[in-house]
Amino acid sequence: MKKLYSGACHCVAVRFEANVDISAGTWKCNCSICAKVRFWSVDGAPGEVHLLQGADELVDYGFNARNVHHYFCRHCGGRPYQYVDLPAEGRRYYNVNIACLDGVDIDE
Repeated sequence: MKKLYSGACHCVAVRFEANVDISAGTWKCNCSICAKVRFWSVDGAPGEVHLLQGADELVDYGFNARNVHHYFCRHCGGRPYQYVDLPAEGRRYYNVNIACLDGVDIDE
């Protein structure tokens, strides 16, 4: 079941909300950048992830095809979420960093 979580980077310069269903499954990306920083995420649909504060504090890191936008806070390096553009499918989806969500029940 989806639940609305608030979240932030470590220094709280970036705040966001995400309406996600953690019980539906999470995953750990194995691309070169995510594997290095241990990015553990849950899928978020467009319109279900909202940046509340800190747009100017986020830096977008992309590599290769640059269709994955790896955001991190310019102050603390926290990685609250990323989004992926799939132009061939005409869609976008979000990966929300579970470690940046407030009040997550780890057993969930």
